[in-house]
Amino acid sequence: MAQKKTILDLCKMKATGEKAVWVTAYDCCFAAYAEKAGMDMILVGDSMGMVVYGYQGTIPVTMDMCINHCQAVRRGAPNTYIIGDMPFGSYHESVGDAVHNAIRFAKEADVDAIKLEGGVAVADVIKAIAQAGIVVFGHIGLTPQSSAAMGGFRAQGRTADSARGVIEDAIAVYEAGARAVLVEGVPEEVCTIIHKTLPIPVYGIGAGSDTDGQVLVVGDALGMFEAFKPKFAKRYADIASVATKAFAQFIKETKEGSFPASEHKYSISGDSAEFKTLFKEMEAKFKG
Repeated sequence: MAQKKTILDLCKMKATGEKAVWVTAYDCCFAAYAEKAGMDMILVGDSMGMVVYGYQGTIPVTMDMCINHCQAVRRGAPNTYIIGDMPFGSYHESVGDAVHNAIRFAKEADVDAIKLEGGVAVADVIKAIAQAGIVVFGHIGLTPQSSAAMGGFRAQGRTADSARGVIEDAIAVYEAGARAVLVEGVPEEVCTIIHKTLPIPVYGIGAGSDTDGQVLVVGDALGMFEAFKPKFAKRYADIASVATKAFAQFIKETKEGSFPASEHKYSISGDSAEFKTLFKEMEAKFKG
């Protein structure tokens, strides 16, 4: 059984050029599959709002929802580095609230790190959480919690001014004390600058290949989420199709009577004569 990685291991991977791979997961089963496959990290992301709960975005996700799912993921993947995603509203009202909620993640959810979105605007929050002894992953570029202000789920950094802002966010996150940063939805050239500038691990999702590793949302990677497919996502399976076909076959066999078959049934143990007597008693009782 592989030993769980630490933030120091992730930094060593950056130094040696070994790519780290992570995926989102929200329940025990998929977390167990990820750990068995050898996943370096699991992010219990607020993307659960869309993938699990069917919301249009991540805004409705709450702290309690995130913590409950983190606990399930930890049970499924006890030896994997797990990151808890701080949902919208959990670090926006005050620095004190942010630290309190980050501590809840550490104490109640048994995560190894927390992740929050934003750059310059949340530098004071990152600094305070880091000073509390909690590992912080920053998240910049296309930040889903701010998608409304961005005009939707749009790639960032595609103009010089926008790219400058993303790079400044990355530097602010690092200087505030983040131990790693996730860059989402930016041109590869922008991520390359960040990757070459920061000494901490720089991970990407829709940010090209010049990173210290990649993350994908489980619904995208496994073909579970059919509402839309991001440009940057590759489907490594088609679970939606497999599940639909399996359900259809279950319906067909049940309706035609071929399921359950003999191998799916329990048999009587003990004296069959006693059961015959019991059946006669019950039949007489209910007929009466």
